[in-house]
Amino acid sequence: MSTQTWLGHPRGLATLFFTEMFERFTYYGMRAILVLFLIAPPTGLNPGFGVDRESAGAIYGLYTGAVYLFCLPGGWIADRLLGARRAVFYGGMLIALGNFLLAVPAGADLFYLGLAVITAGVGLLKPNISAVVGALYEDQPAARRDAGFSIFYMGINIGAFLSPFIVGTAGEGWSWRLGFALSGLFMLLGVIQFRYTERYLGEAGRISVADPAQRARDLRLLALGAGLIALPLLLLFSGVLAVPVTRLAQLAGSAMVALAVAYFGYVLIFAPLSRVERGRVAVIAVFFICAALFWAGYEQAATTLNLFTEDYTDRSLFGSYFPAGMHPTSWYQSAQPIYIILFSPFFAWLWVALAKRNLNPSAPAKFALGLLQLGLGFAVMVAAAELVINSGGRVGPSWILFTYLLQTTGELCLSPVGLSNVTRLSPPRYVGQMMGTWFLGSAVGNVAAGLIGGEVGGGSVEQMPAQFLHMTLVGVGAGVLMLLAVPLLRRLSAEQAPARA
Repeated sequence: MSTQTWLGHPRGLATLFFTEMFERFTYYGMRAILVLFLIAPPTGLNPGFGVDRESAGAIYGLYTGAVYLFCLPGGWIADRLLGARRAVFYGGMLIALGNFLLAVPAGADLFYLGLAVITAGVGLLKPNISAVVGALYEDQPAARRDAGFSIFYMGINIGAFLSPFIVGTAGEGWSWRLGFALSGLFMLLGVIQFRYTERYLGEAGRISVADPAQRARDLRLLALGAGLIALPLLLLFSGVLAVPVTRLAQLAGSAMVALAVAYFGYVLIFAPLSRVERGRVAVIAVFFICAALFWAGYEQAATTLNLFTEDYTDRSLFGSYFPAGMHPTSWYQSAQPIYIILFSPFFAWLWVALAKRNLNPSAPAKFALGLLQLGLGFAVMVAAAELVINSGGRVGPSWILFTYLLQTTGELCLSPVGLSNVTRLSPPRYVGQMMGTWFLGSAVGNVAAGLIGGEVGGGSVEQMPAQFLHMTLVGVGAGVLMLLAVPLLRRLSAEQAPARA
Protein backbone atom coordinates (compact mmCIF):
# COMPACT_ATOMS: atom_id res chain seq x y z
CA MET A 1 0.00 0.00 0.00
CA SER A 2 1.20 3.52 -0.74
CA THR A 3 2.88 5.35 2.14
CA GLN A 4 1.42 8.66 0.93
CA THR A 5 -1.36 10.15 3.02
CA TRP A 6 -4.46 12.26 2.38
CA LEU A 7 -5.94 14.29 5.22
CA GLY A 8 -3.78 12.18 7.52
CA HIS A 9 -5.23 8.92 6.16
CA PRO A 10 -4.06 6.37 3.57
CA ARG A 11 -3.82 7.96 0.11
CA GLY A 12 -6.16 5.29 -1.21
CA LEU A 13 -8.99 6.84 0.82
CA ALA A 14 -9.02 9.76 -1.65
CA THR A 15 -9.47 7.29 -4.53
CA LEU A 16 -12.51 5.77 -2.86
CA PHE A 17 -13.84 9.12 -1.58
CA PHE A 18 -14.06 10.59 -5.08
CA THR A 19 -15.34 7.36 -6.64
CA GLU A 20 -18.20 7.20 -4.16
CA MET A 21 -18.83 10.94 -4.44
CA PHE A 22 -19.28 10.62 -8.21
CA GLU A 23 -21.41 7.47 -7.83
CA ARG A 24 -23.75 9.12 -5.34
CA PHE A 25 -23.82 12.24 -7.53
CA THR A 26 -25.03 10.01 -10.35
CA TYR A 27 -27.56 8.12 -8.23
CA TYR A 28 -29.16 11.10 -6.51
CA GLY A 29 -29.13 13.28 -9.61
CA MET A 30 -30.99 10.68 -11.64
CA ARG A 31 -33.26 9.90 -8.68
CA ALA A 32 -34.22 13.59 -8.39
CA ILE A 33 -35.59 13.77 -11.93
CA LEU A 34 -36.76 10.19 -12.55
CA VAL A 35 -40.40 10.55 -11.46
CA LEU A 36 -40.63 14.05 -12.95
CA PHE A 37 -39.42 12.74 -16.31
CA LEU A 38 -41.82 9.80 -16.24
CA ILE A 39 -44.88 12.01 -15.66
CA ALA A 40 -43.82 14.83 -18.02
CA PRO A 41 -46.04 15.16 -21.16
CA PRO A 42 -44.70 13.19 -24.14
CA THR A 43 -44.93 16.28 -26.37
CA GLY A 44 -43.44 19.75 -26.17
CA LEU A 45 -39.96 21.20 -25.89
CA ASN A 46 -38.85 18.80 -23.13
CA PRO A 47 -40.91 15.62 -23.56
CA GLY A 48 -41.14 12.85 -21.00
CA PHE A 49 -43.05 9.58 -21.09
CA GLY A 50 -46.45 10.89 -19.95
CA VAL A 51 -46.85 8.03 -17.48
CA ASP A 52 -49.65 8.29 -14.91
CA ARG A 53 -48.45 9.08 -11.41
CA GLU A 54 -49.32 5.75 -9.85
CA SER A 55 -47.27 3.92 -12.47
CA ALA A 56 -44.41 6.42 -12.14
CA GLY A 57 -44.29 5.83 -8.39
CA ALA A 58 -44.33 2.07 -8.91
CA ILE A 59 -41.46 2.28 -11.43
CA TYR A 60 -39.46 4.36 -8.98
CA GLY A 61 -40.16 1.89 -6.17
CA LEU A 62 -39.19 -1.12 -8.28
CA TYR A 63 -35.96 0.55 -9.37
CA THR A 64 -34.79 1.79 -5.95
CA GLY A 65 -35.92 -1.41 -4.24
CA ALA A 66 -33.98 -3.50 -6.75
CA VAL A 67 -30.89 -1.34 -6.22
CA TYR A 68 -30.76 -2.31 -2.54
CA LEU A 69 -31.73 -5.92 -3.21
CA PHE A 70 -28.94 -6.35 -5.75
CA CYS A 71 -26.37 -5.37 -3.13
CA LEU A 72 -26.73 -8.95 -1.83
CA PRO A 73 -25.58 -10.78 -5.00
CA GLY A 74 -23.14 -7.92 -5.61
CA GLY A 75 -21.32 -8.77 -2.41
CA TRP A 76 -21.35 -12.49 -3.25
CA ILE A 77 -19.91 -11.87 -6.74
CA ALA A 78 -17.09 -9.81 -5.25
CA ASP A 79 -16.31 -12.39 -2.56
CA ARG A 80 -16.33 -15.36 -4.94
CA LEU A 81 -15.34 -14.12 -8.40
CA LEU A 82 -14.13 -10.55 -8.86
CA GLY A 83 -12.79 -9.17 -5.63
CA ALA A 84 -14.16 -5.95 -4.18
CA ARG A 85 -11.87 -3.73 -6.22
CA ARG A 86 -12.79 -5.10 -9.64
CA ALA A 87 -16.44 -5.13 -8.58
CA VAL A 88 -16.21 -1.38 -7.91
CA PHE A 89 -14.68 -0.76 -11.35
CA TYR A 90 -17.15 -2.90 -13.30
CA GLY A 91 -20.04 -1.56 -11.25
CA GLY A 92 -19.08 2.01 -12.09
CA MET A 93 -18.85 1.17 -15.79
CA LEU A 94 -22.33 -0.38 -15.72
CA ILE A 95 -23.76 2.66 -13.92
CA ALA A 96 -22.30 5.01 -16.52
CA LEU A 97 -23.57 2.81 -19.37
CA GLY A 98 -27.05 2.61 -17.85
CA ASN A 99 -27.32 6.39 -17.54
CA PHE A 100 -26.16 6.85 -21.12
CA LEU A 101 -28.94 4.44 -22.18
CA LEU A 102 -31.44 6.63 -20.30
CA ALA A 103 -30.12 9.62 -22.25
CA VAL A 104 -30.88 8.06 -25.64
CA PRO A 105 -34.13 9.60 -27.00
CA ALA A 106 -35.71 6.23 -27.68
CA GLY A 107 -38.70 4.26 -26.43
CA ALA A 108 -39.55 2.88 -23.01
CA ASP A 109 -37.88 -0.51 -23.50
CA LEU A 110 -34.38 0.98 -23.85
CA PHE A 111 -35.04 3.30 -20.90
CA TYR A 112 -36.08 0.46 -18.62
CA LEU A 113 -33.09 -1.58 -19.81
CA GLY A 114 -30.94 1.35 -18.69
CA LEU A 115 -32.53 1.23 -15.23
CA ALA A 116 -31.79 -2.51 -15.05
CA VAL A 117 -28.15 -1.94 -16.03
CA ILE A 118 -27.79 0.79 -13.37
CA THR A 119 -29.32 -1.56 -10.79
CA ALA A 120 -26.70 -4.21 -11.54
CA GLY A 121 -23.94 -1.61 -11.41
CA VAL A 122 -24.97 -0.16 -8.06
CA GLY A 123 -25.33 -3.70 -6.70
CA LEU A 124 -21.69 -4.34 -7.58
CA LEU A 125 -20.25 -0.99 -6.49
CA LYS A 126 -22.21 0.03 -3.40
CA PRO A 127 -21.48 -2.80 -0.93
CA ASN A 128 -17.94 -3.42 -2.13
CA ILE A 129 -16.48 0.07 -2.08
CA SER A 130 -17.15 0.18 1.68
CA ALA A 131 -15.36 -3.16 1.98
CA VAL A 132 -12.29 -1.69 0.27
CA VAL A 133 -12.36 1.29 2.65
CA GLY A 134 -12.36 -1.15 5.56
CA ALA A 135 -9.44 -3.07 4.03
CA LEU A 136 -7.34 0.11 4.03
CA TYR A 137 -7.52 0.13 7.84
CA GLU A 138 -6.66 -3.48 8.64
CA ASP A 139 -4.65 -3.72 11.87
CA GLN A 140 -5.27 -0.04 12.63
CA PRO A 141 -7.05 1.39 15.70
CA ALA A 142 -10.84 1.49 15.62
CA ALA A 143 -10.87 5.26 16.16
CA ARG A 144 -8.72 5.81 13.06
CA ARG A 145 -10.94 3.47 11.04
CA ASP A 146 -14.07 5.31 12.20
CA ALA A 147 -12.51 8.65 11.25
CA GLY A 148 -11.72 7.29 7.79
CA PHE A 149 -15.30 6.14 7.28
CA SER A 150 -16.55 9.56 8.44
CA ILE A 151 -14.50 11.22 5.69
CA PHE A 152 -15.74 8.64 3.19
CA TYR A 153 -19.39 9.28 4.13
CA MET A 154 -18.82 13.00 3.68
CA GLY A 155 -18.09 12.23 0.02
CA ILE A 156 -21.46 10.51 -0.25
CA ASN A 157 -23.31 13.57 0.96
CA ILE A 158 -21.29 16.06 -1.07
CA GLY A 159 -22.22 14.16 -4.23
CA ALA A 160 -25.85 13.84 -3.14
CA PHE A 161 -26.01 17.58 -2.36
CA LEU A 162 -24.52 18.85 -5.63
CA SER A 163 -26.25 16.55 -8.10
CA PRO A 164 -29.87 17.78 -7.84
CA PHE A 165 -28.67 21.30 -8.62
CA ILE A 166 -26.61 20.27 -11.66
CA VAL A 167 -28.61 17.34 -13.02
CA GLY A 168 -31.94 18.88 -11.99
CA THR A 169 -31.17 22.22 -13.63
CA ALA A 170 -30.10 20.52 -16.87
CA GLY A 171 -33.00 18.05 -16.84
CA GLU A 172 -35.87 20.34 -15.90
CA GLY A 173 -34.52 23.53 -17.41
CA TRP A 174 -33.39 22.19 -20.77
CA SER A 175 -33.64 18.46 -21.47
CA TRP A 176 -34.37 15.41 -19.34
CA ARG A 177 -32.05 13.39 -21.53
CA LEU A 178 -29.25 15.90 -20.92
CA GLY A 179 -29.72 15.38 -17.19
CA PHE A 180 -29.36 11.61 -17.57
CA ALA A 181 -26.31 12.10 -19.81
CA LEU A 182 -24.66 14.30 -17.19
CA SER A 183 -25.27 11.62 -14.57
CA GLY A 184 -23.52 9.09 -16.80
CA LEU A 185 -20.66 11.50 -17.54
CA PHE A 186 -19.94 12.15 -13.86
CA MET A 187 -19.91 8.40 -13.13
CA LEU A 188 -17.52 7.91 -16.03
CA LEU A 189 -15.25 10.58 -14.53
CA GLY A 190 -15.39 8.68 -11.25
CA VAL A 191 -14.39 5.43 -12.95
CA ILE A 192 -11.49 7.11 -14.78
CA GLN A 193 -10.32 8.66 -11.52
CA PHE A 194 -10.59 5.25 -9.82
CA ARG A 195 -8.52 3.51 -12.49
CA TYR A 196 -5.91 6.28 -12.61
CA THR A 197 -5.33 6.35 -8.83
CA GLU A 198 -6.00 2.67 -8.07
CA ARG A 199 -2.32 2.05 -7.34
CA TYR A 200 -2.71 3.88 -4.03
CA LEU A 201 -4.98 1.09 -2.76
CA GLY A 202 -2.14 -1.41 -2.59
CA GLU A 203 -3.60 -4.88 -2.10
CA ALA A 204 -6.85 -3.66 -0.53
CA GLY A 205 -9.86 -5.24 -2.19
CA ARG A 206 -7.97 -7.80 -4.25
CA ILE A 207 -9.23 -11.38 -4.29
CA SER A 208 -7.00 -14.36 -3.58
CA VAL A 209 -6.68 -16.99 -6.30
CA ALA A 210 -9.63 -19.34 -5.95
CA ASP A 211 -9.72 -23.08 -6.49
CA PRO A 212 -10.51 -23.56 -10.23
CA ALA A 213 -13.21 -26.13 -9.50
CA GLN A 214 -14.89 -23.86 -6.95
CA ARG A 215 -14.65 -20.92 -9.34
CA ALA A 216 -16.33 -22.98 -12.07
CA ARG A 217 -19.15 -23.90 -9.69
CA ASP A 218 -19.57 -20.25 -8.72
CA LEU A 219 -19.71 -19.19 -12.37
CA ARG A 220 -22.41 -21.77 -13.07
CA LEU A 221 -24.39 -20.56 -10.07
CA LEU A 222 -24.01 -16.96 -11.25
CA ALA A 223 -25.19 -17.89 -14.75
CA LEU A 224 -28.21 -19.68 -13.28
CA GLY A 225 -29.09 -16.69 -11.11
CA ALA A 226 -28.67 -14.27 -14.02
CA GLY A 227 -30.91 -16.45 -16.15
CA LEU A 228 -33.61 -16.58 -13.49
CA ILE A 229 -33.58 -12.78 -13.35
CA ALA A 230 -33.32 -12.23 -17.11
CA LEU A 231 -36.16 -14.58 -18.07
CA PRO A 232 -39.03 -12.71 -16.37
CA LEU A 233 -37.56 -9.39 -17.54
CA LEU A 234 -37.50 -10.68 -21.11
CA LEU A 235 -41.09 -11.89 -20.80
CA LEU A 236 -42.15 -8.49 -19.45
CA PHE A 237 -40.32 -6.50 -22.13
CA SER A 238 -41.71 -8.71 -24.90
CA GLY A 239 -45.28 -8.34 -23.63
CA VAL A 240 -45.73 -12.05 -22.96
CA LEU A 241 -46.35 -11.20 -19.29
CA ALA A 242 -48.81 -8.31 -19.32
CA VAL A 243 -48.61 -7.28 -15.67
CA PRO A 244 -49.41 -3.65 -14.77
CA VAL A 245 -46.34 -2.02 -13.25
CA THR A 246 -48.22 -1.08 -10.07
CA ARG A 247 -49.24 -4.70 -9.59
CA LEU A 248 -45.67 -5.78 -10.31
CA ALA A 249 -44.36 -3.48 -7.57
CA GLN A 250 -46.97 -4.82 -5.14
CA LEU A 251 -45.94 -8.41 -5.93
CA ALA A 252 -42.25 -7.55 -5.56
CA GLY A 253 -42.82 -5.89 -2.19
CA SER A 254 -44.94 -8.80 -0.97
CA ALA A 255 -42.28 -11.29 -2.08
CA MET A 256 -39.59 -9.36 -0.18
CA VAL A 257 -41.70 -9.30 2.99
CA ALA A 258 -42.45 -13.03 2.64
CA LEU A 259 -38.74 -13.73 2.21
CA ALA A 260 -37.93 -11.79 5.38
CA VAL A 261 -40.67 -13.54 7.38
CA ALA A 262 -39.54 -16.96 6.15
CA TYR A 263 -35.89 -16.23 6.92
CA PHE A 264 -36.42 -14.87 10.42
CA GLY A 265 -38.91 -17.64 11.14
CA TYR A 266 -36.40 -20.29 10.09
CA VAL A 267 -33.54 -18.80 12.11
CA LEU A 268 -35.65 -18.25 15.23
CA ILE A 269 -37.26 -21.71 15.17
CA PHE A 270 -34.84 -24.12 13.52
CA ALA A 271 -31.33 -22.64 13.66
CA PRO A 272 -29.00 -24.10 16.34
CA LEU A 273 -28.84 -20.97 18.49
CA SER A 274 -28.50 -20.38 22.19
CA ARG A 275 -31.27 -18.64 24.12
CA VAL A 276 -29.32 -15.37 24.13
CA GLU A 277 -28.62 -15.58 20.39
CA ARG A 278 -32.28 -16.26 19.66
CA GLY A 279 -33.29 -13.18 21.63
CA ARG A 280 -30.83 -11.04 19.74
CA VAL A 281 -32.13 -12.30 16.38
CA ALA A 282 -35.64 -11.34 17.54
CA VAL A 283 -34.33 -7.80 18.17
CA ILE A 284 -32.84 -7.71 14.66
CA ALA A 285 -36.26 -8.75 13.29
CA VAL A 286 -37.84 -5.78 15.11
CA PHE A 287 -35.14 -3.50 13.70
CA PHE A 288 -35.95 -4.84 10.22
CA ILE A 289 -39.62 -3.86 10.62
CA CYS A 290 -38.69 -0.42 11.92
CA ALA A 291 -36.18 0.15 9.12
CA ALA A 292 -38.70 -0.85 6.45
CA LEU A 293 -41.29 1.52 7.95
CA PHE A 294 -38.77 4.35 8.21
CA TRP A 295 -37.48 4.07 4.64
CA ALA A 296 -41.04 3.76 3.34
CA GLY A 297 -41.58 7.27 4.68
CA TYR A 298 -38.14 8.79 4.20
CA GLU A 299 -37.79 7.73 0.55
CA GLN A 300 -41.00 9.53 -0.34
CA ALA A 301 -38.71 12.53 -0.74
CA ALA A 302 -38.37 11.55 -4.40
CA THR A 303 -42.05 10.61 -4.89
CA THR A 304 -44.79 12.11 -2.70
CA LEU A 305 -42.83 15.14 -1.50
CA ASN A 306 -41.20 15.73 -4.88
CA LEU A 307 -44.64 15.81 -6.52
CA PHE A 308 -45.99 18.11 -3.79
CA THR A 309 -43.09 20.46 -4.50
CA GLU A 310 -43.82 20.29 -8.23
CA ASP A 311 -47.54 21.00 -7.88
CA TYR A 312 -48.03 23.08 -4.74
CA THR A 313 -44.76 24.78 -3.69
CA ASP A 314 -43.95 28.36 -4.67
CA ARG A 315 -40.78 28.14 -6.75
CA SER A 316 -40.79 31.65 -8.19
CA LEU A 317 -37.37 32.58 -6.73
CA PHE A 318 -34.92 32.73 -9.68
CA GLY A 319 -37.85 31.68 -11.86
CA SER A 320 -37.03 34.25 -14.52
CA TYR A 321 -33.97 32.19 -15.46
CA PHE A 322 -36.06 29.14 -16.42
CA PRO A 323 -38.57 28.56 -19.23
CA ALA A 324 -41.36 27.54 -16.84
CA GLY A 325 -40.91 30.69 -14.73
CA MET A 326 -40.03 28.60 -11.64
CA HIS A 327 -36.80 27.11 -10.37
CA PRO A 328 -36.47 23.32 -10.67
CA THR A 329 -38.40 21.05 -8.33
CA SER A 330 -35.40 18.74 -8.07
CA TRP A 331 -33.34 21.39 -6.23
CA TYR A 332 -35.17 20.47 -3.03
CA GLN A 333 -33.66 16.98 -3.20
CA SER A 334 -30.43 18.62 -2.01
CA ALA A 335 -32.02 19.51 1.35
CA GLN A 336 -31.51 16.16 3.06
CA PRO A 337 -27.81 15.79 2.14
CA ILE A 338 -26.94 19.31 3.30
CA TYR A 339 -28.82 18.73 6.56
CA ILE A 340 -26.79 15.55 7.07
CA ILE A 341 -23.54 17.45 6.43
CA LEU A 342 -24.57 20.19 8.87
CA PHE A 343 -26.03 18.07 11.67
CA SER A 344 -23.87 14.92 11.64
CA PRO A 345 -21.12 16.55 13.76
CA PHE A 346 -23.73 17.73 16.26
CA PHE A 347 -25.25 14.27 16.67
CA ALA A 348 -21.81 12.67 16.94
CA TRP A 349 -20.98 15.13 19.75
CA LEU A 350 -24.40 14.67 21.38
CA TRP A 351 -24.17 10.88 21.72
CA VAL A 352 -20.65 11.11 23.17
CA ALA A 353 -21.69 13.85 25.60
CA LEU A 354 -24.72 11.86 26.74
CA ALA A 355 -22.65 8.69 27.09
CA LYS A 356 -20.25 10.49 29.46
CA ARG A 357 -23.27 11.20 31.68
CA ASN A 358 -24.66 7.67 31.30
CA LEU A 359 -27.61 9.13 29.37
CA ASN A 360 -26.90 7.86 25.85
CA PRO A 361 -30.14 6.39 24.41
CA SER A 362 -30.05 2.68 23.64
CA ALA A 363 -30.29 1.50 20.03
CA PRO A 364 -34.05 0.72 20.28
CA ALA A 365 -34.64 4.19 21.75
CA LYS A 366 -32.77 5.79 18.85
CA PHE A 367 -34.92 3.81 16.42
CA ALA A 368 -37.96 5.17 18.24
CA LEU A 369 -36.67 8.75 17.98
CA GLY A 370 -36.11 8.29 14.26
CA LEU A 371 -39.66 7.05 13.69
CA LEU A 372 -41.17 9.81 15.83
CA GLN A 373 -39.39 12.50 13.81
CA LEU A 374 -40.44 10.85 10.56
CA GLY A 375 -44.06 11.05 11.70
CA LEU A 376 -43.71 14.66 12.83
CA GLY A 377 -42.34 15.54 9.41
CA PHE A 378 -45.53 14.27 7.82
CA ALA A 379 -47.54 16.23 10.41
CA VAL A 380 -45.99 19.38 8.92
CA MET A 381 -47.26 18.23 5.52
CA VAL A 382 -50.80 17.87 6.92
CA ALA A 383 -50.75 21.59 7.72
CA ALA A 384 -49.15 22.42 4.36
CA ALA A 385 -51.81 20.48 2.43
CA GLU A 386 -54.59 22.17 4.42
CA LEU A 387 -53.08 25.56 3.57
CA VAL A 388 -53.02 24.68 -0.14
CA ILE A 389 -56.72 23.77 0.00
CA ASN A 390 -57.72 26.88 1.95
CA SER A 391 -55.66 29.33 -0.10
CA GLY A 392 -56.16 27.74 -3.48
CA GLY A 393 -52.53 28.49 -4.33
CA ARG A 394 -49.01 27.39 -3.58
CA VAL A 395 -47.27 27.35 -0.19
CA GLY A 396 -43.81 28.63 0.65
CA PRO A 397 -40.74 26.38 0.42
CA SER A 398 -40.29 26.45 4.21
CA TRP A 399 -42.95 23.74 4.65
CA ILE A 400 -41.18 21.12 2.57
CA LEU A 401 -37.76 22.17 3.89
CA PHE A 402 -38.92 21.82 7.51
CA THR A 403 -40.34 18.38 6.73
CA TYR A 404 -37.01 17.32 5.26
CA LEU A 405 -35.22 18.70 8.34
CA LEU A 406 -37.30 16.63 10.77
CA GLN A 407 -36.98 13.48 8.71
CA THR A 408 -33.23 13.93 8.27
CA THR A 409 -32.62 14.34 11.99
CA GLY A 410 -34.70 11.19 12.35
CA GLU A 411 -32.39 9.43 9.93
CA LEU A 412 -29.36 10.56 11.93
CA CYS A 413 -30.89 8.86 14.98
CA LEU A 414 -31.81 5.60 13.25
CA SER A 415 -29.53 4.88 10.31
CA PRO A 416 -26.04 4.98 11.90
CA VAL A 417 -27.02 2.61 14.72
CA GLY A 418 -28.88 0.20 12.45
CA LEU A 419 -26.12 -1.65 10.65
CA SER A 420 -23.68 -1.45 13.55
CA ASN A 421 -26.20 -3.09 15.89
CA VAL A 422 -27.13 -5.73 13.33
CA THR A 423 -23.47 -6.78 13.16
CA ARG A 424 -23.14 -6.57 16.97
CA LEU A 425 -26.23 -8.65 17.71
CA SER A 426 -25.87 -11.27 14.95
CA PRO A 427 -24.68 -14.78 15.83
CA PRO A 428 -21.13 -15.06 14.40
CA ARG A 429 -22.04 -17.56 11.67
CA TYR A 430 -25.02 -15.46 10.54
CA VAL A 431 -23.44 -11.99 10.34
CA GLY A 432 -23.42 -11.80 6.53
CA GLN A 433 -27.00 -13.01 6.25
CA MET A 434 -28.24 -10.60 8.91
CA MET A 435 -26.51 -7.71 7.15
CA GLY A 436 -28.44 -8.80 4.08
CA THR A 437 -31.70 -8.36 5.98
CA TRP A 438 -30.76 -4.69 6.55
CA PHE A 439 -30.48 -4.19 2.79
CA LEU A 440 -33.73 -6.13 2.37
CA GLY A 441 -35.47 -3.76 4.80
CA SER A 442 -34.28 -0.82 2.71
CA ALA A 443 -35.55 -2.53 -0.44
CA VAL A 444 -39.00 -3.12 1.08
CA GLY A 445 -39.17 0.50 2.24
CA ASN A 446 -38.22 1.85 -1.18
CA VAL A 447 -40.84 -0.23 -2.98
CA ALA A 448 -43.46 0.94 -0.47
CA ALA A 449 -42.33 4.57 -0.90
CA GLY A 450 -42.89 4.31 -4.63
CA LEU A 451 -46.35 2.79 -4.26
CA ILE A 452 -47.43 5.32 -1.62
CA GLY A 453 -46.01 8.20 -3.63
CA GLY A 454 -47.89 7.13 -6.72
CA GLU A 455 -51.15 6.84 -4.79
CA VAL A 456 -50.81 10.23 -3.06
CA GLY A 457 -49.43 12.03 -6.09
CA GLY A 458 -52.12 10.57 -8.30
CA GLY A 459 -54.96 11.66 -6.02
CA SER A 460 -56.58 15.02 -5.45
CA VAL A 461 -55.27 17.72 -3.14
CA GLU A 462 -58.40 17.34 -1.00
CA GLN A 463 -57.27 13.81 -0.10
CA MET A 464 -53.77 14.83 0.93
CA PRO A 465 -54.38 16.01 4.53
CA ALA A 466 -55.91 12.64 5.42
CA GLN A 467 -53.14 10.76 3.61
CA PHE A 468 -50.39 12.72 5.34
CA LEU A 469 -52.20 12.28 8.67
CA HIS A 470 -52.21 8.53 8.12
CA MET A 471 -48.44 8.61 7.57
CA THR A 472 -48.06 10.74 10.69
CA LEU A 473 -49.97 8.24 12.79
CA VAL A 474 -47.95 5.31 11.44
CA GLY A 475 -44.62 7.01 12.15
CA VAL A 476 -45.54 8.37 15.58
CA GLY A 477 -47.40 5.19 16.52
CA ALA A 478 -44.45 2.98 15.59
CA GLY A 479 -42.13 5.29 17.51
CA VAL A 480 -44.27 5.15 20.64
CA LEU A 481 -44.48 1.34 20.44
CA MET A 482 -40.70 1.17 20.14
CA LEU A 483 -40.29 3.40 23.19
CA LEU A 484 -42.60 1.12 25.17
CA ALA A 485 -40.66 -1.92 23.97
CA VAL A 486 -37.22 -0.52 24.90
CA PRO A 487 -36.90 -2.43 28.23
CA LEU A 488 -37.86 -5.74 26.61
CA LEU A 489 -35.59 -5.22 23.60
CA ARG A 490 -32.65 -4.32 25.85
CA ARG A 491 -33.16 -7.52 27.84
CA LEU A 492 -33.34 -9.57 24.64
CA SER A 493 -30.19 -7.84 23.40
CA ALA A 494 -28.45 -9.01 26.58
CA GLU A 495 -26.73 -5.64 26.82
CA GLN A 496 -23.79 -5.55 29.18
CA ALA A 497 -23.05 -1.84 29.22
CA PRO A 498 -25.61 0.35 30.99
CA ALA A 499 -27.55 2.72 28.79
CA ARG A 500 -30.56 4.86 29.45
CA ALA A 501 -33.76 4.51 27.41
